[in-house]
Amino acid sequence: MASGSAAAPARANEISPTKPTVVAKSPGLTFVSFFSIYFIWGSTYLGIRYAVDTIPPLYTAGFRHLAAGTILLIWAFAKGLRPTTAQLRASLIVGFFFFLIGHGTLHWAETRVPSGLASLLIATEPIWVFLVASAAERKWRMNLPLLCGVVLGLAGVALLLGRDTLSSKPGMFVGSLACLVGAISWSVGIIYSRRSHLSGSPLLLSALSLLSGSVLLLTTGTLLGEARGFSFSQVTSRSWLALAYLILFGSVIAFTAYNWLMEHYPPTFVATHTYVNPIIAVFLGWWLAGEKVTINVAIAAALVVIAVFLVDRGMVRLKLKN
Repeated sequence: MASGSAAAPARANEISPTKPTVVAKSPGLTFVSFFSIYFIWGSTYLGIRYAVDTIPPLYTAGFRHLAAGTILLIWAFAKGLRPTTAQLRASLIVGFFFFLIGHGTLHWAETRVPSGLASLLIATEPIWVFLVASAAERKWRMNLPLLCGVVLGLAGVALLLGRDTLSSKPGMFVGSLACLVGAISWSVGIIYSRRSHLSGSPLLLSALSLLSGSVLLLTTGTLLGEARGFSFSQVTSRSWLALAYLILFGSVIAFTAYNWLMEHYPPTFVATHTYVNPIIAVFLGWWLAGEKVTINVAIAAALVVIAVFLVDRGMVRLKLKN
């Protein structure tokens, strides 16, 4: 989930994958684009932590996606793109799974759990995509890389949710579970996107889903009482800067870089950001926010990254067989 990814942190571009058409000829642009999806998306977890310090979590996600979605929609309209009824309807469903549940739980969780831990739990998303897709199809296709990846990934999750988390500060375990709920919800959204066979510009589809998600987030946040006692005057400069960073860099710039890379490189090469993002997030959390990296976290991080790699390789093998 591009927390940016969004998971991600914000990975609305999963709605409609693009196919590589030409080979990139600009080394400089290639470097900047990969840096964007590697470093910027990895850094969004720390950005979320700083933003939710003084902005309610659902409002943080809602403001973020409202601004990013508006920018992308203006861009789409400038290119002459217009939404269809089917796209509008699908954007509500995708916005619910990706942003209300997926990003809403992540932003809420980061008021309780370290950004590095959150990134590792969200990084398990490819494992849940495989499990949810298999359950939906009622067909369990397996190979050795997939089996090893699922086992290692679940072992990493168990390690992250182990005794250290249970015995730590109040809310840590619940926050960790919320991250997993978000990862699973994002996986459901991906499966829905694939099955809906919705065609159209990734730019327009992402803008619509971001805006739908922002309305759901802001409405839910208000219904849950986030407006009570909240004042813009209480928001610190660090939280405002973090929110601006999430909007401009995490959503708009990284999104643009991702789509450029998807047009010029094979998707499996571009997807390597899923291995790098949690490493960047854990490092930045330790370096800038003083988050502890215990032996358990280090081992779990290695297990999760290896698991995601194996699951991706296993899925590629299944596609080649078919």
